[in-house]
Amino acid sequence: MPAVIPCDIAIVGAGLAGGLLALALRKKRPDLDIRLIESSGRIGGNHLWSFFASDVADADRWIVAPLISYGWKGYDIAFPAHRRTLGAAYYSIESERLDAVVRAALPEGAVMTQRKVLGASPTAVVLADGDRVQAGGVIDARGPGDLGLLELGWQKFLGRELRLDEPHDLARPLVMDATVEQLDGYRFVYCLPFAATRLFVEDTYYSDTPALDRDLLAGRIDAYVGEHGWRVDHVVREETGVLPVAMGGDFEEYWRSGGNKVAKAGMRAGLFHPTTGYSLPDAVRTAALVAQASDLSGAALHDLTHGLARSTWRRRGFYRMLDKMLFKAAEPAERYRILERFYRLDPRLIGRFYAGHSTMTDKARVLMGKPPVPIGRALDAIRPSLHRRPA
Repeated sequence: MPAVIPCDIAIVGAGLAGGLLALALRKKRPDLDIRLIESSGRIGGNHLWSFFASDVADADRWIVAPLISYGWKGYDIAFPAHRRTLGAAYYSIESERLDAVVRAALPEGAVMTQRKVLGASPTAVVLADGDRVQAGGVIDARGPGDLGLLELGWQKFLGRELRLDEPHDLARPLVMDATVEQLDGYRFVYCLPFAATRLFVEDTYYSDTPALDRDLLAGRIDAYVGEHGWRVDHVVREETGVLPVAMGGDFEEYWRSGGNKVAKAGMRAGLFHPTTGYSLPDAVRTAALVAQASDLSGAALHDLTHGLARSTWRRRGFYRMLDKMLFKAAEPAERYRILERFYRLDPRLIGRFYAGHSTMTDKARVLMGKPPVPIGRALDAIRPSLHRRPA
């Protein structure tokens, strides 16, 4: 017989955003009865999330500190005409650890995995088996809404964690190796040295289409590994992803597409960096904001998360303008020049860019000098943005 499950807060979707929300609420409000609802059997799925230290405010570090699997004091970048080591700290979180930490933090019964959701309202979640979760407030963090409402490019990747026969030669993460052949769009290889004989290698590229050819990218990784003389014993795990790179669109329509009047987090809220597609910094900010809220009713949570997402979208028009230049003003094989020029700038500016907190001075510095794309095409690409306030 279908059951009604009462609780104070129901979080729908146990990916990164949902997991961080559950952890933050449990830490700050241990009195709350929380339900974390997930259709799969795991919290966080099969993912690796990495971030710079500057992506997370000092006041919010308590949210991610227990989750960090690996950390480094600096990282490298490589382009055809520019190589550099930057001293910014860099960290990685494994989904396996997120799963373990969330389960350990929440009481028995709070984690509801393998429960398919049919629908969510501000105060209720209807499950496919007929059960109903009745909550004081619901936050939907199940993934993106209707991406067709946004003007997008795409960042696509295949990553493999490798066990090697012999130690590799990387001292630090190689966050961007753009010396590789430029195919389809801006392409780079991303390498994380987990241990002497454990290495994560990811082939990533910015593309005009979301279609991902897994076998093609796997072949590229094999070739890259071979060129570096790394002998692979076996592949530990593999992950793929297609992240949106936002150039424009109607934010309010996108918000409503994920559920009208329902509080949202993560990609469903449109809370992702327009240029990188990464959502971890915004997921941390959302978790911290919700955990500090005094009113956790469905209506109040909607207004809180909608206000955060709307203001964030409006502040990031600069990044969307840059994305237009990347996708519409530069030929695919030449797009790397934009990033090559960017990585010659002050490391603190680079850190603020990835955190989504570029200052007016930063923005001016990014645009100063001779542009790495034809000036006429750059103006054509961004002209609509110059005459219209972002939605």
